[in-house]
Amino acid sequence: MARSGEANTRIAADLGVSPATVTAWRERFAAEGLKGLAGVRPGRGRKPSISDEKVAAIVAATLHEKPPGETHWSCRSMAKAHEVSPATVQRIWSARGLKPHRVETFKLSTDPKFEEKLVDVVGLYLNPAEKAIVLCMDEKSQIQALDRRQPSLPIKPGRAGTMTHDYKRNATTTLFAALDVLTASVIGQCLPRHRHEEFLKFLRTINREVPKGLQIHLILDNYRTHKHADVDAWLAKHPRFHLHFTPTSSSWLNLVERFFAKLTDKAIRRGVFHSVPDLIAAIGDYLDATNADPQPFTWNATADSIPQKVRRGRVALNAINN
Repeated sequence: MARSGEANTRIAADLGVSPATVTAWRERFAAEGLKGLAGVRPGRGRKPSISDEKVAAIVAATLHEKPPGETHWSCRSMAKAHEVSPATVQRIWSARGLKPHRVETFKLSTDPKFEEKLVDVVGLYLNPAEKAIVLCMDEKSQIQALDRRQPSLPIKPGRAGTMTHDYKRNATTTLFAALDVLTASVIGQCLPRHRHEEFLKFLRTINREVPKGLQIHLILDNYRTHKHADVDAWLAKHPRFHLHFTPTSSSWLNLVERFFAKLTDKAIRRGVFHSVPDLIAAIGDYLDATNADPQPFTWNATADSIPQKVRRGRVALNAINN
């Protein structure tokens, strides 16, 4: 625009800058050429409020140190230790993905047949057998019928619903559940205990519920009642049942655990049960609602990707132990 003869004031108005800026850039170009227009001039811009050394010290303390008498840093404790503001600490942590307040749990299976069992179970999820049903089965034991000491208050505008923190225990029940991997429908039965006798009773329930023409592939854990001699004898008489055991310490591999988590969140945690029959009725209502509108869970992880993560976890643990 300058080469075309436009005045500095006209250039400034068209480009949305001040006439002083236009004058400064034209003078820099006249004196230094294009290289004079590259980047911010030395000494210009906002000065950093914290040095690189201080940032490095905060990051190192976050990764390798703990505050006196505590298990982890907070923004305020770190800010006090390094004489900066909590907001500065938060910006440093956010930029580097550091979250000292969070911790995630894990458990690596030591099952010598881990990969063999993994491939078996994941294979059923990703490529189920024809003319068969795949059921993920487990027991949710010791479900407590908790009654609140005082009546709860309902939700209203400006206030959440409330309930007392103390409660009265009214005994327990055990839910036996088998989740259909394909449809997400659930066969459920509440029983007072979870011995092999109750397990056999639930197997008979499954046998009645599943159409006779289908083979039954049952995914379950290594609980000893699942391998009782009486159970083995019953299975020998019912050859359409095929049991597939998950590796030890691998409950995450059983999809019915997802159903149990939803059941706890949606029907049990905030429930008020004056008796065990009330609790069983609430569980039954949730089962009915689930089966009326089932939402299948989708398994995406392959049998190849999971062992790779497990091996990386073992390498990391060995590095720490050594």
